[in-house]
Amino acid sequence: MAFVQESTGYEKTILSDLQGAWSRLRDSVVDEAGFEGWDRAIFHIDEAMSWESVRNLRGMPPLLLVIRNICVQGKASEEIMENIREVDEILKEVLSECIS
Repeated sequence: MAFVQESTGYEKTILSDLQGAWSRLRDSVVDEAGFEGWDRAIFHIDEAMSWESVRNLRGMPPLLLVIRNICVQGKASEEIMENIREVDEILKEVLSECIS
C-alpha cells in the first residue's frame, strides 16, 4: 500500500494572509480580554474562521462588521481595532480576487 506523502513546498497565497490576519485578531482579543463583549467577539471570530465561513467567503464581511461593532462598543484597544482593519483590507482583496 502506497502512502501519500506530505508536500514539502507550499505556495503562500492571499488566503494564508487572511488566515494569519484572523489569527492575529483573535490573539489580540484574547490577550486583552476584559473589555465589554470580548467573549462575544471571540465567538464571532471563531465563527468567521470556521470551515463553513471559509467555504463561503461572502459570509465573512457581515461577521467582521459584528465583530467591529462589538469591539467599538466595548472600547477595545487600538491594537485590536488595527487588527480588524487588517482583516478587512485582506478580506476585500480576497473577495476581489477569488469571487467573481
